[in-house]
Amino acid sequence: MSDPIQLRSDETFTLNVGPQHPATHGVLRVKMEMDGEYIFSAETVLGYIHRMHEKMGENRTYAQYLPNLGRLDYLSAMAYNHGYVLAVEKAASIEVPERAEYIRVLTVELNRISSHLVWFGAFIMDLGGFTPLMYAFDDREAILDILEAVTGSRLTYCYHRFGGVYNDVDDDFIEGTKAFIPRMRKALKTYEDLVTKNIILMKRLKGIGPVSAEMCRKYGATGPVARASGINFDVRKNEPYSLYNEFDFDVPVYNECDSYARYMVRMEEMEQSLRIIEQALAKMPEGPIMPKKKPKIIKPPAGDYYQAVEAARGSFGIRIVSDGGKNAYRLKLRSPTYSNMHLFDEACRGMLIADALAFMGSIDLVIPEMDR
Repeated sequence: MSDPIQLRSDETFTLNVGPQHPATHGVLRVKMEMDGEYIFSAETVLGYIHRMHEKMGENRTYAQYLPNLGRLDYLSAMAYNHGYVLAVEKAASIEVPERAEYIRVLTVELNRISSHLVWFGAFIMDLGGFTPLMYAFDDREAILDILEAVTGSRLTYCYHRFGGVYNDVDDDFIEGTKAFIPRMRKALKTYEDLVTKNIILMKRLKGIGPVSAEMCRKYGATGPVARASGINFDVRKNEPYSLYNEFDFDVPVYNECDSYARYMVRMEEMEQSLRIIEQALAKMPEGPIMPKKKPKIIKPPAGDYYQAVEAARGSFGIRIVSDGGKNAYRLKLRSPTYSNMHLFDEACRGMLIADALAFMGSIDLVIPEMDR
């Protein structure tokens, strides 16, 4: 069959994928114009679960807004929590003890692995394989047990505080994290043998959903999506924050630009997170987890402040405009998934719908973060 974009006949029809469809992993609607099984055009439709998170940041105090961050990308909530406290600390000139920063890095990287495990299991299930989901969630449970003991939560974390963290980690956390590292490395080898080298997976993903570096720049795509298209950009390396400039880790980058490359980037990122966790455990000093002096009510000086962090799906940014009050005058959230998803509309033209769903899974969507 020739390119359907050249064909467009009178027999095209509209197909709604969502807003209630398992492949969208949330309340997302993609309005597709189809020529048989080929996609002529696609339109992403958001707004079904809009919750006004940015407006809420303007009518609550800085401390009251803390729990909101865990309700955005709930799978990578710790990175969002981290980004927000860093932004407020920058604005209010709050010092953070070194031990607290190490604990933040540890919890964020553990959460990054758990987020990638959810993506891995759900992505393979989208492609028709159920067993890897069970393995992935079993390994993820180990992370959730570790984080729950110190944070009190298993999903929507609100553990980081302005100036430090809610409470200190204990020996059980340290030993549990140390024991998890070899377990996860063994699991990654299992995933490689069971899934990564599987010829069916390769046939479903290689050459599917090509996204050029130019297209990534056009739509502002970041994270694994951009790195799979040859863009060597990771906020932890390019715009170091917290203690990331003290750790030795690599940024996986692929030039193939397809769905398999996006898969490989995330699988390799889990090993890099393990490297960071190992180093953080070895280097973590004793000391306080909160500063000796911190204002009870946060009132940053009037000004415009921005902080970006590398979340599991890309660069998450927070812009705070302060007028000197106890609430932000303006709060803007830079959503990585929002940018990543919008290149789907252009990139999927001419693609079989079965391949388009595989492509969508490789982008790794969290709809509440897009539709905030």
